[in-house]
Amino acid sequence: MSWPHHLIGALLRRGNPAASPPIIHVLHLAIALLIYITVCRFVMRRFSGSLREIILAAFNVAGVYGFLFYRDQPHFNEIFAAYLVVIGFQFFMLWQFSEKKGRLPWLAFFTPIAALVIVRYTPVQVYAALAHLAGAVWTGGKPVLAGISYLAFRTSRLVLEVRNGSVKRPKFCEYLNFALFLPTMPVGPINTYANYRRGFEATPWDVPPGRAVMRILVGLVKYQFLGGLCSQLDYTSLLLDDHPHRWMDLPVAMVFYYLFLYCNFSGFCDMAIGAAGLIGIPVPENFEDPFAARNMREFWNRWHITLSQWMRDVVFAPLSKFLVRVAGPNQANHAVALAIAVVFFLIGVWHGVGWNYALFGAAQSLGVVTVHYYTIFLKKRLGREGFKAYNENRWIHAAGVTVTFCYYAATLFFFANTIAQMKEIFSVLRW
Repeated sequence: MSWPHHLIGALLRRGNPAASPPIIHVLHLAIALLIYITVCRFVMRRFSGSLREIILAAFNVAGVYGFLFYRDQPHFNEIFAAYLVVIGFQFFMLWQFSEKKGRLPWLAFFTPIAALVIVRYTPVQVYAALAHLAGAVWTGGKPVLAGISYLAFRTSRLVLEVRNGSVKRPKFCEYLNFALFLPTMPVGPINTYANYRRGFEATPWDVPPGRAVMRILVGLVKYQFLGGLCSQLDYTSLLLDDHPHRWMDLPVAMVFYYLFLYCNFSGFCDMAIGAAGLIGIPVPENFEDPFAARNMREFWNRWHITLSQWMRDVVFAPLSKFLVRVAGPNQANHAVALAIAVVFFLIGVWHGVGWNYALFGAAQSLGVVTVHYYTIFLKKRLGREGFKAYNENRWIHAAGVTVTFCYYAATLFFFANTIAQMKEIFSVLRW
């Protein structure tokens, strides 16, 4: 199940479904979101300074609690309180070290990353033991801290922005608003603090309300209607139904899961961008015609763009420079290839815990590294003019787009299924 579906599903399961039909839950959700957007838009336009930050912080904290935590899991109050403590500690580290000289800012940078790793990989037995020490009983599984992956990357990037002098060090309410901005909290896009603060300038960033509303409606259609249609033929619906299937069903499920994920994820991002636009906060695009990508390197410049940019700026650029310096100019191409492999492996494990995510990351590494070496080969073999003609050839372009689409659809097999589910799928396939 994808992140947006998990979020909406959790919201709709609250309360007693027998007493409250799902349409009532949807209506309540829509009204609450409308109130949040309307109040925040009003505050952004009518207030300024510290008062504006305090009011927005109150609504963002309440919104994140109400939409993402309230009655979503056992011990939700304690989990949300712990979430706020983590954010408070991150802010403390930012203020203590982000403007220091030398390597000290990296302590603040790695604090959100460390929090993400701890939450992801701490076994449930540890939570049970801590509850026992507090005289309580832990009744749930591992706690779900909604949006912590995106929070970690937003706030760690902020440390580098402050260290590099591109933004002023935020005050607490400014930090809290950026960290817990509700539209981008669950599934991104990953905004930079500099871009986020454009909404607070003397001449603030603005978007026509009609365009923002249309963006929300387009996202809603992609997410709810088109995504729902495509999900009818994904792995869960088509193959994991306890019935035997022909092998042809596997590529069908691969293609439709890819289409479902795009509609689901990009649709949610459209709604987030539209809602933020109504409030007056700029949010970057996260997708740019990914189905038109002619190779895997270009694909990752079109798909989940803000994640790719974070990895490029924070990991790939410094790592590739370091590896080239260590290996020497003669090994620069291999050093770059190694940096690419590391980046996409990290992208895989960032998405979740499990060997399937590591395999997904390895598959992306293989695809992009192959493009890297193939490009080097073509430039040497064809020369500048020949390489230009190769790129302009329509048939080659069409073949590249087709291969890229099929390759990424196939690699999503690892993303969509656990190892146990993969075994189950192969066990039901028949010639």
